Amino acid sequence: MAKTPIPIRSEYHHFAPISTRWMDNDMFGHVNNVTYYSYFDTIANSYLIEQGGFQPTLSPIVGYIVSSSCAYHRSIAFPDAIEGAFRVNRLGNSSVEYGVAIFKAGEEEACAHGTMTHVFVDRETEKPQPIEGQMREALVAALI
Repeated sequence: MAKTPIPIRSEYHHFAPISTRWMDNDMFGHVNNVTYYSYFDTIANSYLIEQGGFQPTLSPIVGYIVSSSCAYHRSIAFPDAIEGAFRVNRLGNSSVEYGVAIFKAGEEEACAHGTMTHVFVDRETEKPQPIEGQMREALVAALI
C-alpha cells in the first residue's frame, strides 16, 4: 500500500487553535483516533460560522456529513497545543468536500489529515439545496 503524503501548512487556507483535553487521551497515552473527527468537525464548522455566516440553530439550510476520511501521521496528546486547518477541495451545487488537518502548534507537517463532505439540505425537508450567498463566497475563498 502506498504511503499517504503528509500535508504541510501552506496547503490550507484557514487555521484555528483547538484545545486538547485530558479526556481526549486513551489508555495508550495519546489522543484517540475518533477524537480527530471531532477536531475536524470543529475546524470546519468554525469556518462556516465565522466566514460563511452559518447560524447552527437558525439557518434554514444545514450541512449533513455524507462521507469522511482520516490518515494519521504522528500522534498528539493532552496537553499538546494544536491547530485545525481547513480548505475546500471541491465545491458543487449543493455539496462541498473539505480538506481538514491537525497540526501541532508551530509545526509544518500535519499530524493527521482527512476529508469531510457536506451536502447542504433544507432543515425541514432534508432535500438538497444550492449553496448560495455568503456561504458560497466563503467556500470559494477557501478553494485550493
